[in-house]
Amino acid sequence: MINASDILNGKILIVDDHEANIILLERMLHSAGYTHITSTRDASEVCELHLKHCYDLILLDLVMPGMDGFQLMEALKTIETEGYLPVLVISAQADHMLRALKVGAKDFISKPFDLAEVLARVHNMLEVRLLHLQTKKLYEELIAERQHAFELTGMPGAMVGVEKEERVTTHLARSFMLRHPWLQLNLLTALAGGAMVLIFQETVSRLLILAVFVPVLTSQACNTGSQALAITLRGLALGDLKNDKQKALVIKEALLGLLNGILVGLVAAIAMYAAATAQHVSVAYMLSVVVFFAMIGSCVISGICGAIVPLALRKFGADPATASSIVLTTATDVASLVMLLGMAAILIK
Repeated sequence: MINASDILNGKILIVDDHEANIILLERMLHSAGYTHITSTRDASEVCELHLKHCYDLILLDLVMPGMDGFQLMEALKTIETEGYLPVLVISAQADHMLRALKVGAKDFISKPFDLAEVLARVHNMLEVRLLHLQTKKLYEELIAERQHAFELTGMPGAMVGVEKEERVTTHLARSFMLRHPWLQLNLLTALAGGAMVLIFQETVSRLLILAVFVPVLTSQACNTGSQALAITLRGLALGDLKNDKQKALVIKEALLGLLNGILVGLVAAIAMYAAATAQHVSVAYMLSVVVFFAMIGSCVISGICGAIVPLALRKFGADPATASSIVLTTATDVASLVMLLGMAAILIK
């Protein structure tokens, strides 16, 4: 909304070849509280002044030597391309006023000047001009916001491995070429996770109860990493992750992983102890300790990976939304299995 101070701070230019008229109008406006008043007696310099200062109101005398008010308004139209001339004409001739309104002036002041009329018309003209500018600014912001929202609509497909080049009408062969390589990569990374079980096959065979907690641990770690990944991708999409904020994000996700890992690890450790005790496993206490610290370590690593992986992929020129989930799944699975089975192999003999 436009308030009184906005109107009084409006930029006004007085154009008149008579010094006495300029002095009189300046005194009237200053007495009413207007603060930004400029004047000139040379009509030829008005366009340059308006380009430089963007006046909210131009008080224009119509009868001047050289370039008169009508010619000046035609010249101002080349600057005010939207067709809105913030011009309040000054004249003593009624026919001049009607002609000026047809040319593009928005209002007029009669000579000799009447204080009440001058102030009322200046106030109204400034209010309309400022509202016009405010509406234009809001419209431009709305268009920019809609454009930004339109650009973001292309992201959900990329987040599940569908690149932005693919559309509903994309040819079958093209869609296959865009999607299949990522599925092959996903298969290889899944095999890498399964290989961890083979490496610790002896430990799993000796402590079979650990196999029950492998999917629990990997699932919890994957969810932790996915939360961090979602926040990071959202930050990249919205432009919130500038270079100076990336380190802080990684630290934050690591701390969140630690806090969440402690709490869920405590519950998992209690569950492991209860299950091992029910199975009459002699090392139930050590198993619960292993699960507790494996859960903490997995959640911390997953949180860090969820933040770092998309940032690293973007740095190396890859689409972070397309490949991040595949890399993250491998990292969390391998970290979880190494933490659980590795600590069990070392601590439980």
